[in-house]
Amino acid sequence: MGAFQIFYGAIAVSITGLGVISRAAGQPTALEEIIIEEPGAGEVLVRIQASGVCHTDLHYKLGAIGNDFPYLLGHEGAGVIEAVGEGVTEPQVGDYVVLAWRAPCGHCRFCALGQANLCSASLNAQPRMTAKKDNARLSPALGIGTFCTHTVVSAKQAVKVPTACPPEQASLLGCGVTTGVGAALYTAGVRRGSSVAVFGCGGIGNSVIMGAKLARATKIIGVDIAANKLEWAKQFGATDVVDATKGDPVEAIKQLTNGHGVDYSFEAVGTPQTLLQALWSRDLAGTCTLIGVPDPNMKMELPMLQFFGLGGALKVSWYGDCLPSRDFPLLAEYYLQGQLDLDRVVSRVIKLEETEDAFEAMIRGETLRSVIRFPDV
Repeated sequence: MGAFQIFYGAIAVSITGLGVISRAAGQPTALEEIIIEEPGAGEVLVRIQASGVCHTDLHYKLGAIGNDFPYLLGHEGAGVIEAVGEGVTEPQVGDYVVLAWRAPCGHCRFCALGQANLCSASLNAQPRMTAKKDNARLSPALGIGTFCTHTVVSAKQAVKVPTACPPEQASLLGCGVTTGVGAALYTAGVRRGSSVAVFGCGGIGNSVIMGAKLARATKIIGVDIAANKLEWAKQFGATDVVDATKGDPVEAIKQLTNGHGVDYSFEAVGTPQTLLQALWSRDLAGTCTLIGVPDPNMKMELPMLQFFGLGGALKVSWYGDCLPSRDFPLLAEYYLQGQLDLDRVVSRVIKLEETEDAFEAMIRGETLRSVIRFPDV
């Protein structure tokens, strides 16, 4: 796990821990010793108990998000507060928290209008982790970094959740589950009794399905090209599934909806082809929501008259338009009540040193989520 190293000067404290570091685009990650500085004003030190391995971390590893290597990977984390910086009254030492990669500032133009989910100045801690072997300052993925024994984040990024929600399941609230459920409940606003189609039934897509189920949609259609993902979709609540390798999924969706199309469609892949399919699978005035992150070079040609004639809306969902302080505890309670199947999202529980294997399993499409579990101390 890495030993504590405490230095008493001006009551400064640093910790030697372990972290998974990506040093160059496309290269294998490495488990290295890292130095974690004490939290500054408005920051907290968190001992990580569990972290989900998300596709966004793979994007960082491949250099598809930025070039601020070396990266400390991971952004879906649950753990315990071990120290707080100056001025922090909440959370407190010992609190059990899930980490949010977006924490509203409360002051920007969006926060001032009551649209905190669109905050343009989301809070992060100062970079406080370095690689021990060469003192390189690490860039934490999405401002967090959770493939590590300890991390430092803004106090407002650490959201208390019920201790009855286990770390493996709680960690998933930090990104994937909340993104998908929020896209259904908040971005699209799925109505009771409506119809839904979800293109891409991986971790995010199946969370959309769970969100649509929470919203009491009556027809939920999962669309994918992989048989195992279509089976997952049924397990999470899809009433119907469409294998897109066996014909036009738009026509298949129309056949399942009396020729009309769905009230809500969701694209959780991030390609022009699937977004167009999601658009044309809607009923008149239906809503299409883009969740999948496209490649920077992708472009889409849109027949404008066809789009105009169908009406409705095309939306983009960022983080499910969630408010972590509201939604992490809420979704944890849904899990404890049996309304949110977080257990099934956890495909594998692994050790920190098995992270590279988890990326390979992700690429092969074998897992919804591998979750790193740290030994209790």
